[in-house]
Amino acid sequence: MVKKCVGCFDKAIESCSEHQALRTAVVHPVRAVDIETVSEATNRGLIDPVLVGPAARIQSAAEEAGIDISSFQIVSTEHSHEAAQVSAKMAASGEVNALMKGGLHSDEILHAVIVTRSLMTERRLSHAYLMDIPTYHKPLVITDAAVNISPDLDIKADICQNAIYFWRALFGGNQKPKVALLAAVETVNGKMQATIDAACLCKMAERGQILDGIIDGPLAFDNAISVEAAKSKGIVSEVAGDPDILIPPNLESCNILAKQLTFLGNAKAAGIILGARVPIILTSRADSIETRLMSCALAVKVAAARTRGAFK
Repeated sequence: MVKKCVGCFDKAIESCSEHQALRTAVVHPVRAVDIETVSEATNRGLIDPVLVGPAARIQSAAEEAGIDISSFQIVSTEHSHEAAQVSAKMAASGEVNALMKGGLHSDEILHAVIVTRSLMTERRLSHAYLMDIPTYHKPLVITDAAVNISPDLDIKADICQNAIYFWRALFGGNQKPKVALLAAVETVNGKMQATIDAACLCKMAERGQILDGIIDGPLAFDNAISVEAAKSKGIVSEVAGDPDILIPPNLESCNILAKQLTFLGNAKAAGIILGARVPIILTSRADSIETRLMSCALAVKVAAARTRGAFK
C-alpha cells in the first residue's frame, strides 16, 4: 500500500512562521488576483510586499479585489518593463529579498534579472515545481518546466544543482536528495541524447561537478518511480523507486509530466525560479490560493537557506 503524502503544503506554509516575512517586490500587480495573493500572503506572515508598477492600475486592481492597500508601499512605474527593471535593481541593492511575478509575462521579469548581473549566480536560471502527489509517498521536485527549452549537458548540470540546493533548503539537514534523470529507456543509447546526457551527469556527480545529491540515470519513468518496475528490469539503484527529484529531458516533457500529474493525478504543484541570488515567485491566475501561498513559502525557505550559507 502506498503511503500518501498528506498536507505537505499546509505543513510547509505553517513552518514558515519561524522566519521573518520576506521583503518582496511584487512586479506589476495590476490584476485583482495579484492583490488577493499579496494580501493573503501578507496576512499569513510570508511576505512584506512592495508593489512595483503603475500606481493607478494597482489601486484599481485593489478596488476590484475589495482590499485596502493603504498600508503597502507602492513604487510607481509607467509600465511592466520598467516595473521589472526597478524591481531587479531593488533586489540587487538589497532593498528586497525576493521577487514575485504579477500581471506581466515571465520573460519580462526573467530578462530584468539576467541583465542585472549582480543578481546572477554561476548557474543558469531554472524553474522547479514542488509537487504533493496523492499516490506518491513524499514530496517530489520536478524540473525544469518553464525556463530552459532544450537544455544541453551544461545547462542540465545547472538544473540538477539548482534542484538539489532547492530540496536541501526545504528539507534541511545534511541529507542528499535522490535525483532521477529521466529518459524513454534505462540503458544508454547513442541515438537517444537524453540517455547520453544522463550518463554524463552521473559521471559529473562522481567527479564533484554536481554536489550533494545521489544521481542516477537514465531511468524510464516507470522504473524511476516504482520499486517493482525497477526490480523487474534488474536495475540496482539507490534512486529507482524512491526519487526526491525528477529531471525530464527537456521543458516540454517536464511541463507535460507536471500538468499530467496535476490534472489527472490530483497533485498540487507550486513553482519557483532558482539560480538567482533571490528567489523568484511565479504564480498563475489559474492557481488556487493555497498554491500561490505555497510558492511564497518556497521563497521564504530558499531565502532563509541562502542567508545561512546553505548554498551559493
